[in-house]
Amino acid sequence: MAIGATIHTFEVQLADVDRGVYEDLSLRVAKHPSETDPFMMTRLLAYCLEHEEGIAFGAGGVSSTEEPAVLVRDLTGRITTWIEVGAPDAQRLHFGSKLADRAVVYTHRDPSRLLASWRGKPIHSIGDIPLRSFDPGFIDAAVAQLERRNAMTVSVIEGQLYLELGGTALNTGIHEHRLE
Repeated sequence: MAIGATIHTFEVQLADVDRGVYEDLSLRVAKHPSETDPFMMTRLLAYCLEHEEGIAFGAGGVSSTEEPAVLVRDLTGRITTWIEVGAPDAQRLHFGSKLADRAVVYTHRDPSRLLASWRGKPIHSIGDIPLRSFDPGFIDAAVAQLERRNAMTVSVIEGQLYLELGGTALNTGIHEHRLE
């Protein structure tokens, strides 16, 4: 018998001052058995930091080859924003950046290693794809607060992310890297 996904629920108060996005979100996040907690936390933060009309978690999460971890669709169903999480390979990023109007990557890994893995490989519009990362240790500290049911506050002010989760307040810079 296959092991199913574990469902985590998040009641999120989102205040992204930088983008003018203020929302109360009730999210059910399915954690695939092969998905790590840091990947799931980064996927959740990517969803919050990219939140707009039409955003959704990808249908297959880490197991999908057809969709990214998070995506934005327009009213016709076309993918307009391809949001990868973790360490996508160059071919997958190339595919997503050609398919959508915009692509972005959020990583919980060492961004310099990820950029080095893409160097010299064909990726459509690579100079327009931001790679976003967080301060070392931030994702691990957030993961340590995870429960199956979570109340979370996410605030973004001048490129700083303030997170309250499980009664613990954390903060990090949102770092942007690009491969030219």
